Amino acid sequence: MVRSVLLGGRTSPRISNQIVFGIFVWLPVALMLMVIVRESTEAFSSFHTARLFRPVWEAIFGPVTDAHWDEVNHVLRKSGHFLGYGTLGLTWMRAWLLTWMYPLRQRSASVWRRWSWLMAICCTATVASLDEIHQSFLPSRTGVVQDVLLDTLGSAVLCSLISLLWVAGRQRNVTFVAAR
Repeated sequence: MVRSVLLGGRTSPRISNQIVFGIFVWLPVALMLMVIVRESTEAFSSFHTARLFRPVWEAIFGPVTDAHWDEVNHVLRKSGHFLGYGTLGLTWMRAWLLTWMYPLRQRSASVWRRWSWLMAICCTATVASLDEIHQSFLPSRTGVVQDVLLDTLGSAVLCSLISLLWVAGRQRNVTFVAAR
């Protein structure tokens, strides 16, 4: 059974052209960065997202007071931070896993995976920091350290969940082999 690199497999995709391989590896990261850049604009300020999400929320859950809506919108926005940057972290981790597959092939899989995990979280924290710095210059946005921490936590949690799948998969393989 061949597992994908994000699920702990160590087989490389069958791409012989280095440019195509680079695009295959790094395009998801570039796409996620473009999403982050777009969401960092005035168009995605709290005011604009509230106008977008409130009708949907009320269609599903019924009318909501203005005070309660402010809380709901805040939770939705922070959940978006957590999940969006968690997804960015996963794309970084996939890219680092594939990029370092060959240079670290002499090392154990756990070293290769740890480096990729750490780089994914560091890259996500860097992007989150730059995003908050950018937002601090926009009149309708705020740049706060708490959002950087939340974004980095989202990356760490989602990447750690994938790491737990690696451990569970390895234990399942060991159990399966021992049962034969």
